[in-house]
Amino acid sequence: MTDASRKLLIIDDDAPVRQSIVAYLEDSGFDVLEATDGPSGLAVFREQKPELVITDLRMPGLDGLQVLQALHEDSPDLPVIVVSGAGVMGDVVSALRLGASDYLIKPIVDMEMLVHSVRRALERCDLLVQNQRYRDKLEFANRGLRENLRVLERDQQAGRQVQQRLLPVPLDTPEGYHVAHHIAPSLYLSGDFVDYAYLKHRYLAFYLADVSGHGASSAFVTIWLKHLVSRMVREEGLFCDAQSFEDGANTMLQQINRELNETRLNHHLTFFVGVIDTQTREMRYVVAGHLPMPILITPEGAGFLTGNGKPVGIFAHPDWEIYQTQLPEQFSLVCFSDGVLEVLSPKVLKDKEDRLLEIVRDQGDSLESVCSALGIEDVSETPDDIAIMTVIKR
Repeated sequence: MTDASRKLLIIDDDAPVRQSIVAYLEDSGFDVLEATDGPSGLAVFREQKPELVITDLRMPGLDGLQVLQALHEDSPDLPVIVVSGAGVMGDVVSALRLGASDYLIKPIVDMEMLVHSVRRALERCDLLVQNQRYRDKLEFANRGLRENLRVLERDQQAGRQVQQRLLPVPLDTPEGYHVAHHIAPSLYLSGDFVDYAYLKHRYLAFYLADVSGHGASSAFVTIWLKHLVSRMVREEGLFCDAQSFEDGANTMLQQINRELNETRLNHHLTFFVGVIDTQTREMRYVVAGHLPMPILITPEGAGFLTGNGKPVGIFAHPDWEIYQTQLPEQFSLVCFSDGVLEVLSPKVLKDKEDRLLEIVRDQGDSLESVCSALGIEDVSETPDDIAIMTVIKR
């Protein structure tokens, strides 16, 4: 907003001083109103609604402090600059306590000081207005999110049914791929989520997401995530071929990252997301803070996939690398959320990963055998949510 569009009001009973201030501010580009005393100044303010008021302190009848108090009762956020020839410390303190933006001593030798004070006060007022609009916008979004969360929290059983219905059923493709999953929540609802689909009669797309925390709020994020990714697949063709994954994986994660940051749910999530060309057996995948890495079992042995990347929902503008690997004719790909590390007996992370690799290498031929070896088939309570997803081709 330019100075010419900013309307100011000067209240001062000293005509020469008032006129000199008016003239200088008009020369500086402001639209300036003037009043000769407190009552007329309040009348002009209520009629013209200026954006800033400059008032003398010592005036007959209604003094500057009374004017200041009346202004802030009418408009608490209005910037007011007090100008006085007295310079008494008690007046300064009183003016500032009543909400004055600044206090200047007469005579104002350098009028640029006044212009600087005016512009600074207006900028601060503009910032407060912008911040309030931003808070209102966020609060509007948060109200919707909080209401959805309250619905889930009011009825945990209904929430679990909703979440269970959003999870996929085991999937078999004509090329012999079999995909299945198992989720063991630490509470009634889970912050872990998996999804997969067979697209265009060729591409097997899947992801495993682990939302920070657990319970109703984390479960709500998984529901939101399911609908967001499904919409991108439906409307933007994500995962529908290798090139769309190359072009769209970063876009998808960045959109999720941006919306998590903007809504301030205080949640972030880790991701492993991939797509397999079932005809060429090429797999492209993205790692977003995921631990432990998926384990690939082939006739030659078993090992963790390589890759790294930042979690989603923490950093402002992250990017993720797309990795690629050629799968053999027969393989098992076993993906875990980090909750699985809590049920392994070793204390050190490296030892936990070694133990997990050993279990999967020996028992990774099916989802059931992996769950049985880890002892989580019938677990109802765990320290953290555990999700396991297997992609197997025999």
